[in-house]
Amino acid sequence: MTIKHNISLKPYNTFGIDVNAKNFISITSLDDLKTVLQLPDYPEKFIIGGGSNMLLTQNIDALTIHINLRGKEIVKQTNDTVLVKIAAGENWHQFVLWAIDNDFGGVENLSLIPGNVGTSPVQNIGAYGVELKDVFYNCSVLEIATGNESTFSLDACNFGYRNSVFKNAAKNKYIITSVTFKLTTKNHSLNTSYGAIEQELKQNNINNPSLKDVSNAVISIRQSKLPNPKEIGNSGSFFKNPVISIEEFHLLQQKYPNIPSYTVSDSEIKIPAGWLIEQVGFKGKRFGDAGVHKNQALVLVNYGNASGQEILDLAYHIIEKVKETFNIEISPEVNIL
Repeated sequence: MTIKHNISLKPYNTFGIDVNAKNFISITSLDDLKTVLQLPDYPEKFIIGGGSNMLLTQNIDALTIHINLRGKEIVKQTNDTVLVKIAAGENWHQFVLWAIDNDFGGVENLSLIPGNVGTSPVQNIGAYGVELKDVFYNCSVLEIATGNESTFSLDACNFGYRNSVFKNAAKNKYIITSVTFKLTTKNHSLNTSYGAIEQELKQNNINNPSLKDVSNAVISIRQSKLPNPKEIGNSGSFFKNPVISIEEFHLLQQKYPNIPSYTVSDSEIKIPAGWLIEQVGFKGKRFGDAGVHKNQALVLVNYGNASGQEILDLAYHIIEKVKETFNIEISPEVNIL
């Protein structure tokens, strides 16, 4: 367990932003994590996992703690369900593939989402009609101030759309060390009605899809739309899809008859942020090394040497234009630091 100094965080964030951590340590055990949290010389802590949902705009003076805890455990299995406990440092997509290989259902629609398991509850990650909260059972945490262990239940996490207690009341107070999921072992309820999944399955002549078939369909769709962070720096979807009232939607529909939408409730409609951004002309645009991806306007990218501030300036420019054109406020999904 060694603290290193002046370490570039470029390999530790999927945007590939080159900022420095004044002090850095990678943690592989719970005991080491407890020890590091109590070091008197480093009162300020900055926690990083897979680095997939953040935009770094400045150097980090605090002690940067990289959570690299590993392990998968079947906690309890019945005829219909299984509880699996996954350590925070496990790669999310590799966990999904492991679940599918074991015929555990529930996370197949969340294939190929970048990042690690430990940060998945923070954002309540979601894709293609499924959110983390749908399979979440509980998570184990350490309190940063004391090193005490505790557990957050589903209700305690207060999940919302790309939101949780860890982005609000519990922000910067806890480190998630593992997440336990409740998955199905038979009679899997496949969700193929969202997005282009059904079309992808049909193109492959699949009428009775398996968990693997759904996962492969999602992977194919994501690869066709989203850049690989190993090739072009990005954090996936940069913006949340805004939710507006049905009255506001009807007014917009009069001006933009082809505006896409998803019903949230009897009174609310979700509008794809990517469509809004495309309409105001940003899709595929590049400003130096910062840009908007050519296939998906929801994704901001770093073509090589963009700074975090340059990416952020572009985001603010997009937000301003969308507001000016549609009177809709879009907001970042990523954490900006």
